[in-house]
Amino acid sequence: MNQAKADQLIAQAPNSPNAALLRIAKDSLKAEPPVIKIGSTVKVHVLIKEGERERIQIFEGTVIARKGSGTSETFTVRRLSYGVGVERVFPIHSPHVAKVELVRLGRVRRAKLYYLRGRVGKAAKVKQKLA
Repeated sequence: MNQAKADQLIAQAPNSPNAALLRIAKDSLKAEPPVIKIGSTVKVHVLIKEGERERIQIFEGTVIARKGSGTSETFTVRRLSYGVGVERVFPIHSPHVAKVELVRLGRVRRAKLYYLRGRVGKAAKVKQKLA
């Protein structure tokens, strides 16, 4: 959901309790949320605060899941680091996610790729989607 969609839902039923929640949540929504597809390899630019300093750290991996809707929508990225699988869950509308950069599209037939957790080496790779 983006801000335009939230405005549309508020206009349909302005006095409903759901509209009040949407008005509050609308401020947290990003104007243009990143386009994230399951199986894609992405670079997530995460804002990290260390004391007074701020820096951006890049987490690159395969998108294996997407959950939720509205402000609580999240996506899970998995990568192998020194032979150990590392997964991170990122909120799409978080201010700490600076940007999501698409590296390549993956060819998948499932909505969740949890089966990659049990795979090693070439079996853990997702084939590239050719345009």
